[in-house]
Amino acid sequence: MAVKMMDKICFGSRRITIEEVVALAQNKALPQLSTDNEFTDKITKALAFLDSLLEEDGVIYGVTTGYGDSCVNQVPADLVSELPVHLSRFHGCGLGDDLSPEQSRAVVAARLASLTQGYSGVSFELLELLVELLIKDLPPRIPSEGSVGASGDLTPLSYLAAVLIGERDVWSEDRLVTAKEAFEQHGLTPIKLRPKEALAIMNGTAVMTGLAALAYSRADYLGKLCSRITAMACIGLQGNAFHFDKKLFEVKPHPGQQQIASRIRNDIESLELPRNSSRLQDRYSIRCAPHVIGVLEDSLPWFRQMIENELNSANDNPLIDGVGEHVMHGGHFYGGHIAMAMDSMKTAVANLADLLDRQMALLMDTRYNNGLPSNLSGSESERAPLNHGMKAVQIGTSAWAAEALKNTMPASVFSRSTECHNQDKVSMGTIASRDCLRVLTLTEQVTAALLLAVRQAFELRIKHGELQESQLTPAVLDFYHQLKSEHPLIDEDRPLEHELKQLCQQIQQQHWSLYE
Repeated sequence: MAVKMMDKICFGSRRITIEEVVALAQNKALPQLSTDNEFTDKITKALAFLDSLLEEDGVIYGVTTGYGDSCVNQVPADLVSELPVHLSRFHGCGLGDDLSPEQSRAVVAARLASLTQGYSGVSFELLELLVELLIKDLPPRIPSEGSVGASGDLTPLSYLAAVLIGERDVWSEDRLVTAKEAFEQHGLTPIKLRPKEALAIMNGTAVMTGLAALAYSRADYLGKLCSRITAMACIGLQGNAFHFDKKLFEVKPHPGQQQIASRIRNDIESLELPRNSSRLQDRYSIRCAPHVIGVLEDSLPWFRQMIENELNSANDNPLIDGVGEHVMHGGHFYGGHIAMAMDSMKTAVANLADLLDRQMALLMDTRYNNGLPSNLSGSESERAPLNHGMKAVQIGTSAWAAEALKNTMPASVFSRSTECHNQDKVSMGTIASRDCLRVLTLTEQVTAALLLAVRQAFELRIKHGELQESQLTPAVLDFYHQLKSEHPLIDEDRPLEHELKQLCQQIQQQHWSLYE
């Protein structure tokens, strides 16, 4: 579902989509809470039920007891109000790089989606403060490392819980300030966490799920961009357009694979398939590109299903059914579905890096590039021996592709027993999400290099009369002109770092409209 700039996204009345989480993360939409009676009734009755249990039973896990294997420890009644603060504080041990403000906003949105299911026993005051963090753009500083993905993302989410009570730091206009300072500046008041609210904030899958939503958006766009690059590489190599013919792909009915072939076919406008083609078969990185990119394309629907089901789930513990008056103990904090989706996604994406790295090799090597100059150098005459074109960029491309492939080891199989053997089987879903984002970044770097390479190949073919702009489809011609306007022909050696970084940024921002 497309999200328009500054749409209001309503939590508590319907399912939240990946695109809505991404829009909130990118400050392109604003959140609001539902005013539906059914939603407000769930929130109100869960709180009332918790209060009555405290009075009548006196014992509720995580409310009047310690946590995890410490659940046997009964907290004295006069200290119960301090327990949520202690939960947030002793989990303040995250390490590693901080999540970016965009990633942190995605985490807040994902936690809000879960808590507004109405089964977490939280107050409207807490929900409204989460909404304000997004509206006023005050995402918490969240260290990326320290979660095993069950009991949810405890340590990283403690940084969100702490901010709600005015502790630790938030991002404000791309700098870190204390939560207390930011709240004073923006007219916000820290809350006092009710008995179960720290557990409700922390004991869930919001970090891995928020990151997964961002990963999905980037992977979806990369699949489209790799289709365009493959079409341009085929043209630049003077490849066989019939490899993407509709009749050919009708007999292998993977819909995503067929979609990729259709995109490439439309970009190169292949002719009618002959009875028996006289053209030689191109190498696999061209001929089999739909079969590689198509794996990602065919996987996107079930990636979406897993991510959005997790996003729209109550995933803390225990859950509070205020309407039916039950405390439900379970393991919904377990991030196995996100772990599987991210482990699978990073493998599919790394295969794109490998594919494009092989296409780069074909474009650079005079044994395979059908007459293009070595290393795609645009230098001629006496200066040709002096210049090396994209030689070093190819080396970098191979390095980035190799690192992407190395990071495909599935995180979900590395469960470790922890927390005094209470958490004896864990998901590692957050590590899988972080790995997937790293693989996406490396693959985007490979993609940036290929954008320069196909742009270079096109101009060299046109310059030598081997390709006319009139032969290009309007979409490919416009795309080539956009690249050409920002990246001059490499006819004299120059540092390309800043151009590659610019392209990486444009890829992450989904700068080009593709296959609308």
